[in-house]
Amino acid sequence: MATRLTTQDASFYFLEAGTTPMHVGSLAVFRTPRGGFTYDELLTLVESRLALVPRYRQKVREVAFGLARPVWVDDRDFDITYHIRRSALPKPGSTEQLHDLVARLTSRPLDRTRPLWEMYLVEGLARNRFAIFTKSHSALVDGDTALEISQVILDDAKSPPPLAEELWMPAREPSDKALVVSALAEMVARPGEAVEAVRGAVGDVAQAANGAVRAVAKVAAVVRTAALTAPTSPLNTTISRNRRFSVARTDLDDYRAVRARFGGTVNDVVLTVVAGALRNWLLSRGEPLGPYTTVRALVPLSVHAPAAVGEDTVGHPAGQVESFLVDLPVGEPNAVVRLSHVAHATEAHGRQGRGVTASTLMKLSGFAPATLHAMGARVGSSLSQRMFNIVVTNVPGPQFPLYAGGARMLEMYPVPPLVRNQAMTIGLTSYDGHVYYGVNADRAAMPDIDVVTTLLYEALDELVDATSDGKSVR
Repeated sequence: MATRLTTQDASFYFLEAGTTPMHVGSLAVFRTPRGGFTYDELLTLVESRLALVPRYRQKVREVAFGLARPVWVDDRDFDITYHIRRSALPKPGSTEQLHDLVARLTSRPLDRTRPLWEMYLVEGLARNRFAIFTKSHSALVDGDTALEISQVILDDAKSPPPLAEELWMPAREPSDKALVVSALAEMVARPGEAVEAVRGAVGDVAQAANGAVRAVAKVAAVVRTAALTAPTSPLNTTISRNRRFSVARTDLDDYRAVRARFGGTVNDVVLTVVAGALRNWLLSRGEPLGPYTTVRALVPLSVHAPAAVGEDTVGHPAGQVESFLVDLPVGEPNAVVRLSHVAHATEAHGRQGRGVTASTLMKLSGFAPATLHAMGARVGSSLSQRMFNIVVTNVPGPQFPLYAGGARMLEMYPVPPLVRNQAMTIGLTSYDGHVYYGVNADRAAMPDIDVVTTLLYEALDELVDATSDGKSVR
């Protein structure tokens, strides 16, 4: 039986354009176990877990004439060897070569005629390691009914108990006629949507688009930041489909030490590190910085509720995702004062209790008929240049080792997508005592991406050094 995409999922699906592939990536590096780890073992592992993520055997079918949102249908020709691929670096493969490979793979859009995911086993890494890189379309993963596949192939034990075998029988795929009939039946049941669909079909695009614009205004109304329009920044420019990828690996204890000395939360320290790195990156480009210069970040933060004041948001399981805008004080030269500004801004956000949720940001097109989901999503993508300069995602992970097929995971890096006119995005996650940054950027706009990751280390060191210098917030 076909299941219709939610408004949010459809928004992500139609948001994708040639220069903005909307898949979320994940790079995990493993220690090769004594007996090795082969492509066939990965196939077997993933096949045994697909029952936990049934959407990974489904593809998207659009409805003729845009009468309704697309539907998920079982892929009767599902071929796991198409989705799980093998790649190798020339031995001994370096981390730089691995990151170049990830950048190339991230640049490629997913095949829309098949289930919207890919996984790569990357062999040949130096120091007896291998990597697994996954790509899952944003429409595929909602965190509720559909999880990201790399989450379900990881175990907290080296030898987990086997799962019960499952015999998968794909449902019959509906015909185009059946999808149209179903869409018309829904329109009869919901006359309001039918009226909007007719308006869209006859070309009254402006009215529906204005509805999406009004939705943006409602989103903006609950964002308690200094101004609606984000500051001008080299972070917002025309981008291509080609990407660069770089990483930083830091110790979670350093963030906790800074928090213990100066207060706030671990997330405040993270954002301050990002602010410090962006400050020095802007200076390296000769950008003028005044004392009140800021970079506005959209922060989709995984939080657990209720969260106590000062409690870590890194290293705990996520309960929900809430997004807010924060002005990073890149003009402030004092790292401790930067932390004070960030902590004050995030504390104010917490007091308001009116955060912009991730779903709200992407449900803008719900005000338009189904044929205009693409239009509404494009209005949503314009937020990247009007309301914020950069996205910084912070997702907590487990503070104990995880394994895939007996291989211990050493590192895990997010590869978040770029949206239109966004030159760089920063994702980070904590795992087993470390905080891992994944920096995804446009290849032409960010030839100096490695400078950014180097400056992340320097910004953290500056805060750690301040904990032993007796510095305090002014």
